[in-house]
Amino acid sequence: MPGGAFASGASAATTNQRMEIEAAYEAVQAIPGSLTIVSDSTYVVNCFRDGWWKGWHARGWLNSQKKPVANRDLWEPFVDLVQVRGDVTFQWIKGHSGDPMNDLVDRLAVEAAETQRGRSGEEPPTELGPADRPGPAARKAARRTAAPSPGAGSLPAPVVPSGPDITGYGVLVLGHRPPELGGYEDNPISDAVRGRLQAIIEAKAALHDDLVVVTGLRLGAEMLGAEAAIAAGVPFVAVLPYPDPQRVWPTVSQGRFSALLDDATEVITLQKRAPDSKQQAGAALARRDAWLARHVAEALLVWDGKDPVLSRVFRSLEDHLGEDVWTVDPTELATRRGSP
Repeated sequence: MPGGAFASGASAATTNQRMEIEAAYEAVQAIPGSLTIVSDSTYVVNCFRDGWWKGWHARGWLNSQKKPVANRDLWEPFVDLVQVRGDVTFQWIKGHSGDPMNDLVDRLAVEAAETQRGRSGEEPPTELGPADRPGPAARKAARRTAAPSPGAGSLPAPVVPSGPDITGYGVLVLGHRPPELGGYEDNPISDAVRGRLQAIIEAKAALHDDLVVVTGLRLGAEMLGAEAAIAAGVPFVAVLPYPDPQRVWPTVSQGRFSALLDDATEVITLQKRAPDSKQQAGAALARRDAWLARHVAEALLVWDGKDPVLSRVFRSLEDHLGEDVWTVDPTELATRRGSP
């Protein structure tokens, strides 16, 4: 609490999400009386503020996708304790926004992770290491290009700070490529997906006045997401794995990409050099997906629920965003359009 006691801890094999849960859980265990947990983790705050745990209970600890709830071993006793106490509330705060206490706990967490040692005291410490990423101006310059690594023929993995690093409330759109969306030209399936994405984006814009759509502008769902953002009057950010990813596409698709890129409010390129092979391109795309998962608040995945590659993408997003991953099933939309 401000000006009072503090504690930090470390674990050798864990994830950011587990540590967010554990930190809040230990606070509820340790601090008596009416308590407000202030966290920059939507995963923790939304569980209680939006009642995720009620759905988990009702479904027998399955999530909205009918899969086992991640980190149940921590969530179950945590939820039980909060319900028994009845005097705990949760408040979200944007990370790295200049809040002194958020900055303090961030630095303590980085210190504990790097040293694998926690510490505690009766008043906030004055000797602290750096935060988990540089200030806003340096971040903006660094994230546009990442310098190539010195290894011959290798491509650099972009620096992936934890937590959102998109200006505004970032909602990621990604998913199926054109073959699963009716083809490369506009068609009833892609039109239906674009319309559904637009409706969802408009609804989220009503909740978040700083909403920004985030897309890699790959063919298929990612381009449809950008077009849906434009139709909804919401800005979008294009995140490219490397320069000119469209250079091997058909001419018409290249033109569509260039037009959308011109409409983006910001273009982020994660590495300076284009890949030399399909394998390197695939690795760069995987690194891009990991970066995206750590830099947005929510995600919209256009997915039929069957494609194994997107299944892995869904699990990765869910690991980072919890319940804030929403799916749009193109096959369901196509069926509805075909109904009398």
